[in-house]
Amino acid sequence: MTGIAIDKIVACAPSPAYVVDLGRLRHNLAILEQVQQRSGAKILMALKAFAMWSTFPLIRQTLQGVCASSPWEARLGREEFGREVHSFAAAFKESDVRELLAISNHLVFNSFNQLERFRPLWEQSGVSIGLRVNPEHSEGHTAIYDPCALNSRLGIPSTAFEGRSLAGVEGLHFHTLCEQLFEPLERTVAVFEQKFSRYLHGMKWLNLGGGHHITREGYDLDGLVELVNYLRKKYDVEVYLEPGEAIAIGTGVLVSEVLDVVDNGMQIAILDVSATCHMPDVLEMPYRPAITGGFEPGVKPYTYRLGGPSCLAGDVIGDWSFEQPLNVGDRLVFEDMAHYTMVKTTTFNGIQHPHLCTYEPQSGELKVVRSFGYPDFKNRLS
Repeated sequence: MTGIAIDKIVACAPSPAYVVDLGRLRHNLAILEQVQQRSGAKILMALKAFAMWSTFPLIRQTLQGVCASSPWEARLGREEFGREVHSFAAAFKESDVRELLAISNHLVFNSFNQLERFRPLWEQSGVSIGLRVNPEHSEGHTAIYDPCALNSRLGIPSTAFEGRSLAGVEGLHFHTLCEQLFEPLERTVAVFEQKFSRYLHGMKWLNLGGGHHITREGYDLDGLVELVNYLRKKYDVEVYLEPGEAIAIGTGVLVSEVLDVVDNGMQIAILDVSATCHMPDVLEMPYRPAITGGFEPGVKPYTYRLGGPSCLAGDVIGDWSFEQPLNVGDRLVFEDMAHYTMVKTTTFNGIQHPHLCTYEPQSGELKVVRSFGYPDFKNRLS
């Protein structure tokens, strides 16, 4: 986002609030459209990363559909996106399969056990059935997000294919990446071909999964286009990509406000946003978000530890330094906070859920799309 956009958002947004810049969203979609046009790939949006459905009318002008990890995500995609719905989960209940077959275009199983158990349900459904495979080739740098880690529960290894029937299976799917550029995909495809290419001939599609940071600066778009064209030509299959972050990279911010400043060996600013409630990847990944006007500790004259209002002792976002001292009522803006934020929030401690907003740079309008109240908290429980 530009400095002008940040200033406008800070001036107009309530706090706390997630704000999505529709101009930056269009920028990302233009890159993805270029990839689709040049390669023939079909790009889906992974709802697990970004599911702000008020933006779907804009996104569906470019992308071909959504990938879902549960019946509820699939239903959201069917009702609000309205294009293709591709569904996968590590395992399904029978009721899940029945529901998903009614609203999905593709349904991907994670084991031969589930493929055969539910064959009577899917065989005459008209839904395209696939299997998720595990190339057993790790490119991930964080074990918790590496689907190819040792003893992974995700994907079928090549050894499990021996002697198994693929009757009715129309596609293969793998998802091995996380926040990565093109080169890890290129290496993964080489391993995938060694282990699984003999099963791909005669199938209808190949899904390369997500984790592709296609819209990030430095991504080799030409390499991706060449690889997709190679796969389509060699195996005569439709090729799908299902990024989530690539749609939302750089589009969103989380606006926060300083509630108090205390001293316990260092200056500590308590904010109205919480790591555990509003940005859990800060604790899980872990990672350090950027703050507009914030620097590494000690770089600028005033260093603070930033923490949330919850009772969790570890609800700490991190340490930053600033040009000026922080005061109660000051606004801080956490950058790149659209993906894996709204979809992972909790109401732990009954802490206020951030407003959901959009910003239109063409008009300068900031729109509050959704605000949350006590009934939203109460109705989660009984």
